[in-house]
Amino acid sequence: MMTRQRIDLKTIAWDVMKQYGFHPGFPGPVIQEAESFSRTNQSHSGQDIQDLRMLLWSSIDNNDSQDLDQIEYCKEEKNGEILVRVAISDVDHYVTKNSLVDRHAAHNGTSVYPGIIIFHMLPDRLCKGISSLLPGHDYLAIIIEYTVLPDGSVKYGSVYQGIVSNRAKLVYEDIGDWLEEKTPPPESVQKIPGLENQIQLQNKAAVRLRKKRRDNGALDFETLETQVVAEDGIITDLIIQRQNAARCLIEEFMVAANETIVDFLDNAGFPMIQRVVRVPKYWEEIRTVAAQYHEFLSEKPDVRSLSAFLLKRRIADPERFPDLSLTIVKLMGSGEYVSYIPGKKPIGHFALAVTDYTHGTAPNRRYVDLIIQRLIKSVLAKKKPPYHIRELEEAAEWLSEREKAANKVERYMRKSAAAVLLEKRIGERFEAFVTGASEKGTYVRLVSPPAEGRVMTGEKGLRVGDRVVVRLLKTDPYKGHIDFGR
Repeated sequence: MMTRQRIDLKTIAWDVMKQYGFHPGFPGPVIQEAESFSRTNQSHSGQDIQDLRMLLWSSIDNNDSQDLDQIEYCKEEKNGEILVRVAISDVDHYVTKNSLVDRHAAHNGTSVYPGIIIFHMLPDRLCKGISSLLPGHDYLAIIIEYTVLPDGSVKYGSVYQGIVSNRAKLVYEDIGDWLEEKTPPPESVQKIPGLENQIQLQNKAAVRLRKKRRDNGALDFETLETQVVAEDGIITDLIIQRQNAARCLIEEFMVAANETIVDFLDNAGFPMIQRVVRVPKYWEEIRTVAAQYHEFLSEKPDVRSLSAFLLKRRIADPERFPDLSLTIVKLMGSGEYVSYIPGKKPIGHFALAVTDYTHGTAPNRRYVDLIIQRLIKSVLAKKKPPYHIRELEEAAEWLSEREKAANKVERYMRKSAAAVLLEKRIGERFEAFVTGASEKGTYVRLVSPPAEGRVMTGEKGLRVGDRVVVRLLKTDPYKGHIDFGR
């Protein structure tokens, strides 16, 4: 009997990256340039660089993340105000404009996370080393300050350069469980004096911010993000990466930090790239979806009414809410980057219910953030903008396309990984939810493992949201296909 050859998902991932126009590996000259960089002597602050190493900085990220872009610190002020400082790694200090590393990063535009392997935007020497805010070293950083008022409003503050040191690399799941009172404080928090109070203060600020954004109509989605679990390159499980209090904390801090960056560049009169989600083109289709739940949205696009509808459905049917979220997200359209000149009317971010927003807090992982960082540093140095508006227009268009391509790679590889996981279970039956039903096909998501596939037989009469039992017919990891029947 012939033994089936083991499927190499890493090779598939490389091929898919190339298929979507990425350069998955770093050419020799790029590696050589990155290896020539050395950790800057940051033991003394310069005249315009504040020494903030004494503050109790910490990061919260995934357990296996090494490419840390930001760390946070809060201070309680008078009248119940909370001063928030977010420190962003000064990646531009190493990756200068038009260098070999920069050109490679500009082409790919983003790190890509297919699950079984990570394709970093920058070489490991940088993103997992000298430009990553890991504990144990001092780092140059861009500091973003803002104040959270008792009602959750944000008062924009200063943006400046500093030297920082991360005291603790914390993990989303551990911190989330603690903040949600499921577990005691993790050891990583308990062993550092003052860190427990510091994280609780950060959470207090984040709760205020989140409530205020919800009151303003921010959309609260919950799309299921599956994460591949592998041991020695073998897929063992698919798990759902759920939103929790720790992820909400970082999300709220970054939204406010990015708004502060826009305010800073706008006041300097600098052109920039903004992150936008346009008013939905398919609002009538969104209204039709809501009507199926006996909810009636306004005739014109209105973020508050949509937000209220989503909140009701989250409470009424949490199990099916992720699929409803995905439906609405698809009808709204994806986010994109656009160039912006101060004084012009901004497009805004419909989903976040904010008007002026950018991406500037992850320069190790997204190229647009590196562009924004260079703009900030030029303002601080009292220099002319390093980019002409035409350059920003071209970059915004290219980076929007690269983001879409990265999402396609990640979806493809999640399906491939699920196909590998299920390949020995042909003929078995699974409980599932219908996630799509149209002329293009009918699709389901299994309850466990959370794999998605197409219903090839017996699909007639199925509607989105139906709970069904399906039988696994076929898997094809190379095409990312999983076929079911009834």
